[in-house]
Amino acid sequence: MTKLCFIGIGSISKRHILNTAKYLNSINVEFQIDAVRRNIENPVDEIRHLVSTQYKYGERLSADYDAIFVTNPTSLHYEALSMYCNNAKWFFVEKPVFDHVNAECDLLPKNCYVACPLRYTSVIKYIKENINYKSAFSARAISSSYLPEWRPNKDYRETYSAHKTLGGGVSIDLIHEWDYISNLFGFPKNVYSIMGKFSNLEIDSDDLAVYIGEYPDKLVELHLDYFGRFPVRKLEIFFDGETIEADFLSCTIKHLKSGKAVSLCESRDSYQTKEIEHFFKIMRGELQNDSTIEDAVKVLKIARGE
Repeated sequence: MTKLCFIGIGSISKRHILNTAKYLNSINVEFQIDAVRRNIENPVDEIRHLVSTQYKYGERLSADYDAIFVTNPTSLHYEALSMYCNNAKWFFVEKPVFDHVNAECDLLPKNCYVACPLRYTSVIKYIKENINYKSAFSARAISSSYLPEWRPNKDYRETYSAHKTLGGGVSIDLIHEWDYISNLFGFPKNVYSIMGKFSNLEIDSDDLAVYIGEYPDKLVELHLDYFGRFPVRKLEIFFDGETIEADFLSCTIKHLKSGKAVSLCESRDSYQTKEIEHFFKIMRGELQNDSTIEDAVKVLKIARGE
């Protein structure tokens, strides 16, 4: 019996629970899922049948979980890991790992994997397997979308994204871009960034962040915003003789010079289930942990401009 516990039951946690159940059922593994919540009276709706026991946040847990998923607000990740560090063999921490870069990682559990779902998209997989991306001399990425439309039926002004004190702000909310950029090209030797609040959104967190990452052989530009009225999530890679456009939303790869186009059909659950599978392989010792807390803090420092 694989025993799992989820700290926080928000939208991303519900998605992880459903995908985890789907994956474990597919390999015929029995499992038990418990949950830690601040308000255990609120219903868990579509995952009610998958959650065995609910605990109040801060309540003592049994110490025999195979994995704990830390999926509460970013500002509480460090506290949750510290509080429950002895209650599981492995920890899956939702990204951003923390809301600050001064975390004392030595005091936290060693067996921590930090979420990096875009690495498992068919778009990144295609780039890694079919394109000599490291020979590029420039790349440009963008993630632009409209925060009020992120979470239907919920006032955006009441979400963590709207408030800096809760770990919100486009620079770390959209940290997945820096994760896949550093996964492809490595960590830049220098990063220049400007970020702030520029739109009319009723938030106190940053809604725009622009970066230039300097590498020995290339520059990488990145634009992140909360106010784009037409969603865009792309990576352009520039080579001598060709430009590749990788579109995460349409799941397409375009060779803009030659005209070659590749369509890669994929849903969000597809690549996030692949990440869940990857995490369980790490737990079983079949793969090395390739997204540690230390790596995630490096990415966080870049994203925060520190």
